[in-house]
Amino acid sequence: MATRKRSAAVWAAGIAAGALSGILAERAAMKRARARPDPERGERFDELPGARVPVTGFDGIRLHVRAVGPDDGPIVVFVHGVTLNLTTWHYQWKALSDRYRCVLYDQRGHGLSARSPKLDYSIRALGRDLRSVLDAVAPAGPVVLVGHSMGGMAIVALADEFPEEFGGRVAGVVLADTTASDAVKEAIGALGARIERTLRPLATWYTSDLDRIERIRARVRRTGTDLAYLVARATNFGPDASPAQVEYVTRIATDAPSEVWTHAWRSIFEMDLRHGLRGIQVPALVIVGDRDRLTPKTSAEALLRNLPQGRGAVLTGAGHIAMMERHQAFTRLLEGFLEEVLAGRGASRPGQRPVRSTA
Repeated sequence: MATRKRSAAVWAAGIAAGALSGILAERAAMKRARARPDPERGERFDELPGARVPVTGFDGIRLHVRAVGPDDGPIVVFVHGVTLNLTTWHYQWKALSDRYRCVLYDQRGHGLSARSPKLDYSIRALGRDLRSVLDAVAPAGPVVLVGHSMGGMAIVALADEFPEEFGGRVAGVVLADTTASDAVKEAIGALGARIERTLRPLATWYTSDLDRIERIRARVRRTGTDLAYLVARATNFGPDASPAQVEYVTRIATDAPSEVWTHAWRSIFEMDLRHGLRGIQVPALVIVGDRDRLTPKTSAEALLRNLPQGRGAVLTGAGHIAMMERHQAFTRLLEGFLEEVLAGRGASRPGQRPVRSTA
């Protein structure tokens, strides 16, 4: 018995030592990453573009919408991802607003937009909000919609409910690092079906209780920003990510309300909008980072199989937030697509194109 107790104690001590060494190694790696030269250090990611545009969502809540660029320029509407805000499109509006009317907004409950009094953060609600934005800023069109992650899902939800918009005032669509169904399976599918079946209830448990989320977030705050930084870097970025970008994304995601972390994430886990992809009867560009762990290349390929006029591109070295991490390559792809679609070309090019890699 004494031998067993000693063995158990040694085993437990070994586990604890291994965990501690792992944490210390991660923190050391994080410190090295933060200390290395970072060309994005000093970038004003939180700079708000242009002027505010008064917009009310479909159910009466106030949306924070901003527009920058020539009043008579072609319109591009940017839709951000879950727990983020409009500032994640920083590089794109900076590069494009000399030629295009760039419209950016915080989705309900995010950034400076109002929270939903009925806790409606469903993907369908986000699609209806997007239509309210279009009614305010582009009543006649043409407009190109650019969505990242949950923003891409909002675009697909719009197409599912209002397909007449696509080919009407919506001339083109860009879907970046997103999916249209079963986000849990897409994110962890590479681990195998058995693990996926185990982790799916855990994801549901995590998003089902507002108080539980708040307790977890409070613990994270007490441990400081290091843990949140490490999680954000591991889940959202590639191996060579800018520490400044990781820190910024960590901060805005940490500031998102707990109800967004529960209700919005739950809606993402439960959605199935594949039917809506058929409603996007316009040129569609699908962009994905080759290091995206949340909506990987297989997600992009699934989108392309269902988009009537889809073409795809892979950004090498980019994680889930490709429009920041590989902003120059992302913006070049976007510029080429906008020139094609808004010049009237591309509408007569049906059919799908394969996902191609972009350096």
